[in-house]
Amino acid sequence: MSAAMSLSTNPDPAGDIRDKLIIGLDVPSVEEARSVVERIGDAGTFYKIGYQLAYAGGFEFARELIGQGKKVFLDLKLHDIGNTVEEGVRSVARLGATFLTVHAYPQTMRAAVAGKAGTDLKILAVTVLTSYDDIDLVEAGYAPVTSAELVAHRAAQARDLDVDGIVCAATEAERVRSIVGPGRLIVTPGIRPAGAEAGDQKRIVTPAEGIRLGADHLVVARPIVKAADPRAAADAIVREIAQAL
Repeated sequence: MSAAMSLSTNPDPAGDIRDKLIIGLDVPSVEEARSVVERIGDAGTFYKIGYQLAYAGGFEFARELIGQGKKVFLDLKLHDIGNTVEEGVRSVARLGATFLTVHAYPQTMRAAVAGKAGTDLKILAVTVLTSYDDIDLVEAGYAPVTSAELVAHRAAQARDLDVDGIVCAATEAERVRSIVGPGRLIVTPGIRPAGAEAGDQKRIVTPAEGIRLGADHLVVARPIVKAADPRAAADAIVREIAQAL
C-alpha cells in the first residue's frame, strides 16, 4: 500500500487527508499535465488549473479529471464588471469544479456568490498575491497600507459577503482565521518544502507550518510537478501534513 493510500484513513473531519494538498498543474500543455497526473497516481486527489493550462485546453482537461473522480481548483482570479463575473461563475459551476478564485473586491465577490448559488462550487477570494510584499503594494498605489492590513480588510469583506473561503499567505492564516471564523476555508499558496527554492514567492512557509498556522488546503506546484519523482514528492508532503495535524 502506498504512503498516500495509508494516509487516506487518517482521522480527518474534512475527509481524505490527501485533499488537503492541492497540486498546481503549472505546465504549458494538457499532454504534460496528463503525464504529471499519471505519474502522481493516487498520491494526488486535488489539482489546480491556472492561467497557463486553462488557456491551453485546461478546461476540457478539468472535465477529464473530474470524470476520474479528482477535485479541481480553477485558479482564474476573476475580476470584471458584476454581470460578467456572475455569468462566468455560473459557467464554471456547470463544469463541476470544486473551487474557483476571484479577486477580493466587493463587487466581484458579490457577483461570484450570486453566480454559484444553488451549486456545490466554492468561491475563494484572493486577498493579496503571495508574490507581493509591502514594496509591491506601494508601487501599486496602496501605500500606506501594508500587505497584512490589506489582507485583513479584504478577509472581513469576504466574510460579510458570504464568500466560502480566502486565499492568503500562510503567514497571514492565523489572523485571517480570527476574522472569518472557523466555518470558512483558508487556502494557502507559497508553500515550499524545506530546502526547496522560493522561486517568485516572497511570503512562504513549509507544509507543516502552513497546517499549524491554520490552512485547510495547501497549494504546491513546482516542488511536485518539477520533481524527479512527482509521486514521491506528493507523498512526502501528505506525510508532513498528517504529522502536523
